Amino acid sequence: MFSLGSSLDFELGEYFEGDMLLMSRQKKAVLAAEKNRNGLIDGVKRWPERTVVYQIEEDDFDEEQVKIIEAAMEDIANKSCIKFRPKEKDEHAVLIKGSADGCFSNVGYSSASEENDEVKQVLNLSKGCFRHGTVVHEMLHTLGFYHMQSTYNRDEFVKIIWENIKAGKEYNFAKYTNDTVTDFGVAYDYNSVMHYPEKAFSKNGNKTIIPLQDDVKIGQRVGMSESDIIKLNKMYCESER
Repeated sequence: MFSLGSSLDFELGEYFEGDMLLMSRQKKAVLAAEKNRNGLIDGVKRWPERTVVYQIEEDDFDEEQVKIIEAAMEDIANKSCIKFRPKEKDEHAVLIKGSADGCFSNVGYSSASEENDEVKQVLNLSKGCFRHGTVVHEMLHTLGFYHMQSTYNRDEFVKIIWENIKAGKEYNFAKYTNDTVTDFGVAYDYNSVMHYPEKAFSKNGNKTIIPLQDDVKIGQRVGMSESDIIKLNKMYCESER
């Protein structure tokens, strides 16, 4: 069994903020932002009919890994109105694969034809990603969630230790400054499954994120927090469809 630390390392790859594949329009909106939060606002990026259509590349996984993927789907479905179902014919679906290194996903519904982008919708889970909370984390990206610590008011809750961040990785700690994302009126959540761990992208083993509240831990990958569940339901289940 790998450790929590090693499983989180697989999220901290070469993608945007380590594990997010952004379409061109998303990337421009985030980088040019003016006011931010942490769940995707853009309704067109939400899955139609509150249903995630998926295709599991079963040759990439063993039976136990498929069970972990299915358990993560069931957990999300049981705590929201979200449904998951296998792909039928040629309809758009997220391809759940494990052939690349790391844990990463597109953010929100990202049809293959959108903007003629080269990146098709995928959720990649390599061998080191198979912790329940890690799979849930990536699936929440697929549903439209960004990372907790990049929210517009994060400096009221955490301190970023810039001198400990690997050279060239500083962009992973930028705050979103746009209405591209929203917190749905839910308070900052240290316990969110979408929060970076305290040593994310550290160049020296020292902390890169320090909570400003005493006796809290960040970066858990056990599963959704209560706030994560509330946000997910506000995003998909309370709005008119």
